[in-house]
Amino acid sequence: MTEPITLRAAIADYPHVRAIKQGAVASERVRFDFEEVPLITRAFRRMVRTLDFDLCEIALTTLAQAHAFGKPIKALPIVLMRGFHHAALVCPAQSAIRHPADLLGKRIGVRAWSQTTGVWVRGILLDEYGVDHRDITWLTDEDAHVQEYTDPPNVHRIAPGADLKAMLQAGEIDAAIALPGLDPSAVRPVIADPMAAASAWFRRTAAYPVNHLLCLRADLVRAHPWLPDELMRLFTAAKAAATETSAEARFNTIVGTNVLPYGLEENRTGIELCLRYAEEQKLLPRSYSIEEIFA
Repeated sequence: MTEPITLRAAIADYPHVRAIKQGAVASERVRFDFEEVPLITRAFRRMVRTLDFDLCEIALTTLAQAHAFGKPIKALPIVLMRGFHHAALVCPAQSAIRHPADLLGKRIGVRAWSQTTGVWVRGILLDEYGVDHRDITWLTDEDAHVQEYTDPPNVHRIAPGADLKAMLQAGEIDAAIALPGLDPSAVRPVIADPMAAASAWFRRTAAYPVNHLLCLRADLVRAHPWLPDELMRLFTAAKAAATETSAEARFNTIVGTNVLPYGLEENRTGIELCLRYAEEQKLLPRSYSIEEIFA
């Protein structure tokens, strides 16, 4: 029997991958050398800029941009983190904003223009409420993970040392997307009753949003054609072995009991919609098919 290959890997500590990290789910063909990256988005940046890992968690938008700029990685349809984002867009509790249409001409903060949650929110704003991202000024505190990408002209970086959360609290920006650490009593969703809105949107679109999935170095896919299937087997077994509930369980009233579906066809609708949104928002130079970016 040939020696197993060892993959340098960076994946957050989700309940549904823990069995692999702890060795309870294993393979005779693959070993893992995990690096624990406290802020997993830093691993995305390292993967697309310096190819630090063989196997890495990555945001869907980052993955698509990496493909657009010729980075030698391929996606696997193993979706590690996902959710509905209608509640991610917030404004101060006492704000005069009462409807998404009130955002036109306003200033919205988001960590990065390329952040996948922001892509989902802006797509929903345009499709569902007619609110065009080009009619809003966007404030960010970092650039895209893919270094070659340049933000659109209505996207501006905040000053060094400034903080989007503090700017929202001070009224220097009108709303924000997915800022961590906000006092929930000080803000409210711009989209009223966001879970009900998400449920109605899912019934119309059948799209279960994808945020983070796995990617693999393209040369490993070429050298070991069996590897994507073996990884799918392992991660499916790890999910089945999980003894803790994933964060996605809260969406079971919307999508049913399979809150973390793996596989290309199971996720096609959500992935294709995100890719369309990314193209519309000028994050991609053209539309890409799933088959182009997945192993």
